[in-house]
Amino acid sequence: MKFDELDESMRVYETAHDQCVLPGIYMVARIDGRSFTRLTKELAGFEAPFDVRFRDLMIETTRHLMNCGFKVIYGYTESDEISLLFDPDINVFGRKTRKYNSILAGEASAKFSLMLGQLGAFDCRISELPTKRLVVDYFRWRNEDAHRNALNAHCYWMLRKEGVEPNSAAATIAGKSLADKNELLFSRGINFNEMPNWQKRGVGLYWGVEEKAGFNPKDKVPVVSHRRAIVTDLELPMRDEYSAFVANLIEGA
Repeated sequence: MKFDELDESMRVYETAHDQCVLPGIYMVARIDGRSFTRLTKELAGFEAPFDVRFRDLMIETTRHLMNCGFKVIYGYTESDEISLLFDPDINVFGRKTRKYNSILAGEASAKFSLMLGQLGAFDCRISELPTKRLVVDYFRWRNEDAHRNALNAHCYWMLRKEGVEPNSAAATIAGKSLADKNELLFSRGINFNEMPNWQKRGVGLYWGVEEKAGFNPKDKVPVVSHRRAIVTDLELPMRDEYSAFVANLIEGA
């Protein structure tokens, strides 16, 4: 059998199950850390429940993914996950989901691992969202998940630092209302509302314009140039204001 015939006969097994996202459908990638609880708390020794060093690693990983060949409108990160909203007209790799999943997981894992100095692995999945409303709802969902997770994490680690065993700490907060969890923290002198917003709402990254001061040697005058750059937002809004914020990003794109 000639190589061309062999190549054609074998490639079908790689491509038979290729799924391509239809034109006009929005794509959002969610990239999640694998076994990050052990990595961050036991191996890397990050402070619980939140550590600025880990936050910054996730921000830089998100920034890298927005610059690795995919046209991304918005990047969002909370905890050990990243969500990326692609330009609706993106046609990289023919919109094949296996390509997006494998490349983004690989890029995230490589970037994070190099920065940390230890192996950190991510997986990736693609959500196919047919309307702008569903895109807004997706990011609203992740934003509110960040708030819920932050409240649970502060309660859990407060109890753990008091010497409560892991299972008992988890059982103590299980089934409690948001008000009860806030009260639990407040009884120890912790006001959850005063926690940094990036812990409660996540971090957003989107494209803006950056000013850069320079000097014109010919005319010997200072000049200011403008360039497209990624803005890192640690003060995202919540609830309906956040929904409007995401909707505006989509419209602007």
